[in-house]
Amino acid sequence: MSSAHLHDPFFRTVTAAEFSREHIAGLAAGRWTAVRVPGLRSEADCGRVVEALQSATFESYGRQRVQPTVLRFGVGVSDHRSGGRVADSYWPALDAAREAWRDLRLPFDPLAEARQAIGADWPGAVGVGRHKGREMGAGVVREAPQGFLVHYDDAEREFTEDLLGAPLVAQLAFNLYLSVPETGGETVVWRRRWHPRDESFRPPGSYGYTDGVVQDAECIELKPTVGEGLLFDSRNYHAVRPSVGDRRIALGFSVGLTADGNLLAWG
Repeated sequence: MSSAHLHDPFFRTVTAAEFSREHIAGLAAGRWTAVRVPGLRSEADCGRVVEALQSATFESYGRQRVQPTVLRFGVGVSDHRSGGRVADSYWPALDAAREAWRDLRLPFDPLAEARQAIGADWPGAVGVGRHKGREMGAGVVREAPQGFLVHYDDAEREFTEDLLGAPLVAQLAFNLYLSVPETGGETVVWRRRWHPRDESFRPPGSYGYTDGVVQDAECIELKPTVGEGLLFDSRNYHAVRPSVGDRRIALGFSVGLTADGNLLAWG
């Protein structure tokens, strides 16, 4: 049988009314790939955040590392990594980002409420991760009109020290879709994790890989809807398709399951 027709029954998406302990444990164990919760936030709430962001300044990731251009509001630790460690530049950038979030004057904290929704059925609350005793950023808002290249996110590989002060058993990505395009903007997840030989598919200095790295790998394509919450295993290769029409704006952060059973988020 051709590999194109083979299917892993554990490589599947679950759609639910809320995130549960079973969902998170299943993602960590590899029993499924993604969990979708349509209507995690109302379209009205998402519209309020988008409206507040109209006056906000979006910055781009470093152009040498991230092409095509990805815009962000907030700061991510991945943009302040040096020699496998968190660079000193991260902390003043984070202070400025927190001030920018406060300036939005939103009547609710969408990042805190997203963490609450993820951890509602977990034994403990989802906290914000700390690095060497200092609280990290809680998340960012991203807009990628031309999409994201194929890439993976795995702090255990990207940092030479424990980012959160404890080993991670699993790493998930969370997105809340605030605005979606008429066409495109799909999140694509492949049943494929990093292998040393994959570096031959990585352009010099880039965060991402050429499409050949996932050639023949099974994939799931997820079309976002406004207000939907998505959790998936970010150690799998994933990408975002270019958008046509309305803006694709997503609030997001990483969620790590630590060896002692805690869920911690960071941007």
